[in-house]
Amino acid sequence: MKHLPRTILFDLDDTIVAYDAASEGCWHEACAHYAAELHGQPSDALYAKIHECSMWFWGDEERFRLGRLNLAEARRQIVAAALEALGTPNPDVAKKIAHLRTELHEQRIVPFPGALDVIRKLHKARVQLGLITNGASDKQRTKINRHQLESYFSCIVVEGEFGCGKPDARVFRHALAQLDTKPSETWMVGDNLLHDIAAAQALGIKGIWHDFRGKGLPADAPCKPDRIIRTLEELLTMAS
Repeated sequence: MKHLPRTILFDLDDTIVAYDAASEGCWHEACAHYAAELHGQPSDALYAKIHECSMWFWGDEERFRLGRLNLAEARRQIVAAALEALGTPNPDVAKKIAHLRTELHEQRIVPFPGALDVIRKLHKARVQLGLITNGASDKQRTKINRHQLESYFSCIVVEGEFGCGKPDARVFRHALAQLDTKPSETWMVGDNLLHDIAAAQALGIKGIWHDFRGKGLPADAPCKPDRIIRTLEELLTMAS
């Protein structure tokens, strides 16, 4: 394939694997499963309050940074806050609901259609591949191992192992050093405009935004991607 860069760095969640889509219905199911232990509190009302508390929790950058390293605990805190706000505090049920929600989600995370085939083709074309993912080591490594990604990536940087995550420039510099490559010969592919694209572009790396939702660039976008794609297959079209 012509016009391929020497190196492509990939994000994992919502870039290679469909993370958000897998969460569909998980909170509803977890709340409904433990409805009998809610002592008359409707599960739909709890779900609505969990959504409200979740928006608050993840809306803070520091809570977001710490929470993604221990999702089970973050979700327990969110459910506990929701039950407290509804006047029915129950630490045991909060823990159970958060645990089930996490289990349901992890079971449903699968690669985007065609994503693994693109990775294999790029690897076969001798493009150096790097994987940079935020999150805890156990959760991210489980996904990496389940879908046998390790054999395709010459460098894998997991926030929980490295000590910091995107958008910290140290993450990108480490990956570039491990791959012995320059920013000018590297692409970064990811779904997060701030953490993946703007951070990479600040170092001179070409930013390819994976707009898997198909909503287009928001008006308040923190950067302008070098290219917008809907699917990873478009990377191969760019290279032809």
